[in-house]
Amino acid sequence: MTQPPDALLSGPVAIIGGTGAEGSGLAMRWVAAGLDVVIGSRSAEKAKRRVEEMLAQLGPRAEGTLRGLPNAEAAAAGEIVVLTVPYAAHRATLEQIRGQVQGKIVVDCTVPLKPPDVTRVHLPPGGSAAQEAQALLGEGVRVVAAFQNVSAHKLQNLDADVACDVLVCGDDEAARERVIALAEAAGMRAWHAGPLQNAVVVEGLTAVLIGINKRYKSKGAGIRITNVKRTG
Repeated sequence: MTQPPDALLSGPVAIIGGTGAEGSGLAMRWVAAGLDVVIGSRSAEKAKRRVEEMLAQLGPRAEGTLRGLPNAEAAAAGEIVVLTVPYAAHRATLEQIRGQVQGKIVVDCTVPLKPPDVTRVHLPPGGSAAQEAQALLGEGVRVVAAFQNVSAHKLQNLDADVACDVLVCGDDEAARERVIALAEAAGMRAWHAGPLQNAVVVEGLTAVLIGINKRYKSKGAGIRITNVKRTG
């Protein structure tokens, strides 16, 4: 992977829920790209143990740094904070880190799936998980929605092409631009996808992709934006 643009990706990236499949996949790809990453967990021991496992898997590809901390400490340490927790833990986790993320970008990867049938689109009371995050965290935080449609299975295989574009929604264009740079550092193509309210569509696509995976016995269904000329 190429080194990330330092102007957009200076400072540590904290991944809250970083011991899970999606969080650890993003963490490994960003560390391989030379970023400094902090993973957060409810348990400090679990975070540190997962860091050791990921570093062993990365081997010489660990060009950046990786460390594990409890959620609140990880959020305080990150310049950009990425949330990769199940929707059931969404509100409680946000309340736990609300003080530590003021003035920062929070990238919400959460999808409001509703078991037992996670192939059906579920709209939460706030419209989308990302909009609920913005309402809870307040105007001092720039919430950006991204990475919901990316297969965790693909992320964790550093030798594989993720083969999924990233749709980036948020009300602050500069914040979206930084998240696009994060996606590109992890080897993915990303697109400005409009304001935060558009996250309702992006989050809903995940249920559709899960259904496609189930129907066609796949683990990595993704999306591509076609017929658009990239101009930057």
